[in-house]
Amino acid sequence: MSDTNSELLAALESADQIKVGDVVTGEVLAIDNDNQAVIGLHTGEEGVVPAREYSDDRSVNLADDLKVGDTIETVVVSNVTSDKEGVAYLLSKKRLEARKAWESLSFNEGDVVDAKVINAVRGGLIVDVAGIRGFVPASMVAERFVSDLNQFKGQDIKAEVIEIDPAKARLILSRKAVAAQERAEKLAEAFSRLTVGEVVEGTVARLTDFGAFVDLGGVDGLVHVSEISHDRVKNPSDVLSKGEKVNVKILALDTDRGRISLSIKATQPGPWDEVAEKAPAGTVLEGTVKRVKDFGAFVEIFPGIEGLVHVSQISHKRVENPADVLKSGDKVKVQVLDVKPAEERISLSMKALEEKPANQREDRDDNRGASRADMAAFQQDDEGAATLGDIFGDKL
Repeated sequence: MSDTNSELLAALESADQIKVGDVVTGEVLAIDNDNQAVIGLHTGEEGVVPAREYSDDRSVNLADDLKVGDTIETVVVSNVTSDKEGVAYLLSKKRLEARKAWESLSFNEGDVVDAKVINAVRGGLIVDVAGIRGFVPASMVAERFVSDLNQFKGQDIKAEVIEIDPAKARLILSRKAVAAQERAEKLAEAFSRLTVGEVVEGTVARLTDFGAFVDLGGVDGLVHVSEISHDRVKNPSDVLSKGEKVNVKILALDTDRGRISLSIKATQPGPWDEVAEKAPAGTVLEGTVKRVKDFGAFVEIFPGIEGLVHVSQISHKRVENPADVLKSGDKVKVQVLDVKPAEERISLSMKALEEKPANQREDRDDNRGASRADMAAFQQDDEGAATLGDIFGDKL
């Protein structure tokens, strides 16, 4: 055989060989129990397409998408050694689709694109953008830290293209700026339809130590812990749960800071609503001492209703320090001196139920405990309330 013929034969044999990176078209010969398709190639050899190389969808069943005799185009990933006789190549359909997508890239850095969240991993979200696999770092998923990224799996999102590197098949995106813009638009829409004072239904979205964030339809408003219930709430999670439907009253709309203040307790009957009828001035009640201060003691007379027994109203005897004669948990009888439901204030007296000692002169220093410091301390106490008359006693 001449040198020319030998060279031609070698060239023909070389042209018939399959190399890594080649695009090949083959026929589906079988779909085995391992959820992979066996493909017959033009060389008489066989390749295999596992489900993981067919699609990013981990739940895909090849038997649902392919049947024996179908023609499929794939890219050669590697040569393999297989237990199946004749199987020589690992093939991939999804990598070929990604290659074609990169070759026909239709977006640039800075563009906002539609993406499908394929999976959530520790560092962020894996997404599909027009057939190209991309990555959204966890720090760029939202405006605030998201502890559970799994909530985004399967969602269609919009994201900004931060970095494109076709040579490395690298696509980095950010949802943060897009989410901020979407939130601004939703806030503008919410401010246009909501009015202060109205009651609307919402869904508890997040719980924190200081309150609950309620979703009002794409935007969140805050119910401060003090606005959750008429009863004392130490931890919002004790009385509310994520996903719970609640009625809330709009307390304030702050367009400058993009904040909505809400109240749950304002939608519910309060313990003070009927107190004027149940305990008018002169009524004698039994109560429980809840807190003792320098200027007096707070006594609970109904669930959620506390009144102040000023130091001057504890006893006809001189009381230097209320803690000397009263402690939290004591059961005492009191007489109602004054009720102001609108201000949630009620003044009480213990000494009014005691017989005044014979020949006792009225002590002009009865009000000695109500210094300006006492008043300031009292006004800062968010767990009770009283009038100035409560502070100074019945001498005003």
